[in-house]
Amino acid sequence: MKKAIAVICFLVGGTTSCFAQDYVPMLDTVNEWKFTTCNFGCITDTYYTDGDTIVDGTTYKILDGYHYISRGFLLHEDVAEKQISIKMLLPSGTEDYLLYDFSLEVGDTFQMNNPITPFPNDGGLFVLDEISSKTLADGKSYRHFYFSPAPGNTQSTEEAVWIEGVGSLSIINAPGGHPDINEVGHLSCFFKDGERVYENLDSITECVPDVLGISDMAHSFNNVLLYQNNGTVFLENTTNIRLFSVYDVTGVKITDGINSNRAAQFSFSTANYANGLYLVRMLDANGNKQVLKFVVR
Repeated sequence: MKKAIAVICFLVGGTTSCFAQDYVPMLDTVNEWKFTTCNFGCITDTYYTDGDTIVDGTTYKILDGYHYISRGFLLHEDVAEKQISIKMLLPSGTEDYLLYDFSLEVGDTFQMNNPITPFPNDGGLFVLDEISSKTLADGKSYRHFYFSPAPGNTQSTEEAVWIEGVGSLSIINAPGGHPDINEVGHLSCFFKDGERVYENLDSITECVPDVLGISDMAHSFNNVLLYQNNGTVFLENTTNIRLFSVYDVTGVKITDGINSNRAAQFSFSTANYANGLYLVRMLDANGNKQVLKFVVR
């Protein structure tokens, strides 16, 4: 497959000046998407990346919120290949799909997968009709990819739009989904580390993040220490921590607790835990979240 480099040209003094636009990663920050549907009155839901996990040696970002509260929806980005995939840890088993390929060139075809969405799971082949660069709410230029169903595609009938560094204008796991505020819905806002990148104010009044940026989170969490000793996990410097929950890598909650006395240390036993990777999700008094990892062997 060809690797695309976006070339942007300007006419200056009668001459054309061009430069290549570097790839803009999606998963290099804490991300937050706001998604609006207006079928029977407008409702805006929020989903976001909340910590990292490792499965079979590969690092993933954990999706949370909206339809992803099981924390079994994991995103991985291959920056070199400009591709984003999803691993879904479902009761029926693990499923993997390639969602986005931002190395595509105009005229290329792409197999759209829309797993666990209102769109066809197998969306069929789409053709990349156009790539254009547009300035978004943060004042930076992002490549927009415009697709239409390929001839003979009987699964999908409507167009799809991707933004490099943001994802689909439909649901994140529906790259072949048509963004329609009065049907499945449309992306309204997108934030990186709490900073507004994309906004569509057709059906909402403003874009304000619910998930605070890293700088706000760091104050509560940057001194928290996790360590293990003789089958017990200890958390120290936890004065600012209000709640904690422990999950396995499939997103199943194992235990939780409340730090009602603002204790500087608390602990829990892993004697009955199966071997594997676990996540400790912490919440401070301001609603900020952070995730730490530990392994039981």
